[in-house]
Amino acid sequence: MKGGVFAILKARFLIHDDAVKNWRFIVFIILLAILMIANTQRYEQKVFEIAKLNNEVKELRSEFVDRRSELMKLKMESTISDKMKEKQIFPSTVPPIKIEVKKEEEKSFFKRIWQ
Repeated sequence: MKGGVFAILKARFLIHDDAVKNWRFIVFIILLAILMIANTQRYEQKVFEIAKLNNEVKELRSEFVDRRSELMKLKMESTISDKMKEKQIFPSTVPPIKIEVKKEEEKSFFKRIWQ
C-alpha cells in the first residue's frame, strides 16, 4: 500500500514504458473538463440573457399599459371637446338621426337601375 501511494505521488505511472495509455486517459479527462467548463459558461450566458429579456418584457408591458391608459384618456369625449374648443368647434346640440334602409327598397331600387 505504501509503495502504491508513493508511486502515485512521484508520478511514476507517467514515465514507465506503458505510460502512453495513461497519458491518453489523462488527455481525455482534460478534454472532458474543458468541454464541461465551456458548456457551463454558455449555460450561464443563456441564463443572463433570459433574465435580461424578462426584464425588458416587463418594462415593455408596463409601457404598453401606460400608453393604453393614455390613449383611453385621449379618446374620452371630454378631452376631445376641450381640444376642439380651442379651435372654436363645439359639440352638436342636436342628436344624430339613424337612417335605415330596408332590403325590399334596395332590391326594387336595383331592379329599376338594371331595367
